[in-house]
Amino acid sequence: MSPRLVLPSPVHSFRGLLLVAAAGLGLLPVSRARAQLVDASPFVAPGAAGGANGGADSGALELRGIMSTPAGTRYCIYDPAKKASTWAGLNELGNSFTIKSVDPARQAVTVQSEGRTVRLELHRAKIAALGGAAGAIPAGAAPAATAAPKPTPADEAARLAAVAEAVRARRQMREQAAQGVDASGAARRPAP
Repeated sequence: MSPRLVLPSPVHSFRGLLLVAAAGLGLLPVSRARAQLVDASPFVAPGAAGGANGGADSGALELRGIMSTPAGTRYCIYDPAKKASTWAGLNELGNSFTIKSVDPARQAVTVQSEGRTVRLELHRAKIAALGGAAGAIPAGAAPAATAAPKPTPADEAARLAAVAEAVRARRQMREQAAQGVDASGAARRPAP
């Protein structure tokens, strides 16, 4: 008995080929979308320098603060890759960086980190307008109240007289209602 060679039918091989082709084409948009995500992050301003993921350079350090203490001046060095800051002094060991020199006039330090020497200036806050022209009132905000003119003594006396007359009229109406007299001045009859 000799072994018999069985070849797949053309119908089965064509279906298999179609299935593989469809799977490959189905993954094509996913790979394109993935490439776009890596190339352009929505969290970084267009044209901003960044690392491989569009974020801050992994070796970049920032000078975030300067503080005078009894032990000497301390400098806050922020590492965006670690999202942590450290207060350190001049030539202080034990950190991933060493502050080599200080320029107090320019609020800057020279730092040696990972074999590189970098000059860091004090980090400045970024202030941006919320949109619209400067001085424009944001939507939904009430405009500032303008100062009312100061009333004259005659105007104030007239206002107080009007308030006193309104109070007198209301008291008279309350007294009439308590006595059972209606607005026409006739006495009301009690309900049977």
